[in-house]
Amino acid sequence: MKLLKMRHHFAIPVFSLLLGISALSCLSLAYAQSKADEKFPTRPISLIVPFAAGGPTDIVARLIAVPMGKSLGETIIVENVLGAGGTVAANKVAKAKPDGYTLFIYHIGMATAPALNDKLAYDPMKDFEYIGQVVDVPMVLLARKDFPPNNLKELIAYLKKNEKKVTMANAGPGAVSQLCGLVFMDAIGVKLTTIPYKGTGPAFNDLLGGQVDLLCDQTTQTLPFIKSDKVKTYGVTTPKRLPSIPNIPTLDESGLKGFDVKVWHGIYAPKGTPAPVLKKLNTALKAALSDPTIKARMDESSIDIVPMAKVSEQGLKDHLEKEINRWGPLIRKANIPD
Repeated sequence: MKLLKMRHHFAIPVFSLLLGISALSCLSLAYAQSKADEKFPTRPISLIVPFAAGGPTDIVARLIAVPMGKSLGETIIVENVLGAGGTVAANKVAKAKPDGYTLFIYHIGMATAPALNDKLAYDPMKDFEYIGQVVDVPMVLLARKDFPPNNLKELIAYLKKNEKKVTMANAGPGAVSQLCGLVFMDAIGVKLTTIPYKGTGPAFNDLLGGQVDLLCDQTTQTLPFIKSDKVKTYGVTTPKRLPSIPNIPTLDESGLKGFDVKVWHGIYAPKGTPAPVLKKLNTALKAALSDPTIKARMDESSIDIVPMAKVSEQGLKDHLEKEINRWGPLIRKANIPD
């Protein structure tokens, strides 16, 4: 009995000692992690783009990658990960190590994906950290050069009489070009024949070649062709005219009141990325967007840098939630993908 008591009394201090060692170990790990966060970054960072090189999102990514990397003191490597309209890349980032070395730039597709895919492998509102909104890219409503209507009023009248004959291209189910087309058709009360492509590149090429009639597309791709009069342009999809093409009216001022469709982009990191790392990334993003050279490059393509209040965790999170609520009902009503 005495031996049992001795063993019992001996076990208590040993257990306490083990607890102390465990606590010290946790503190040591936390301290080491804190120091690592302070030194971040110590190696190149990957910025994942969910579309092909040379596309609108890729252009934005490469414009900001260099000045962000300069601010951080490390290289940011743009990596193109294709598939399923951006969801393959999004899922890859959601499952990446949350250390700040894997980032993701995505457009409005981050908001439309939940309505397009009931079995989405990630949750845009739960599986990411939000570094900040970046830019808004306007769109334009275009037609092949020899399409009969010469302005929006004539276009609407023509479509109402010929809706079964007119084709409208888009970059595939859920693409911004398709959403823009849906908003346009809903606004004027017609249902055109839609032609999906694997990207706006081939869709725009067929518009230039006269194989399709209409297309909503981003200014990053279309401005040179608008300026050289290779396409017919009916209006800008944002509330204000663009300085780069001031002679082109907005759809809103031409009669479609409240018409506002633009391609916004945000930068994300995997959920659980340390707050100090996110703060450094956000600071670098703000520095990049404040760079006069970058602003001039953006202006050339009529890309609008968002107000700095939106270049924040809360700014991007609030905007994403708002866009999910905006596009979800429209997508479900239209039965996309069709």
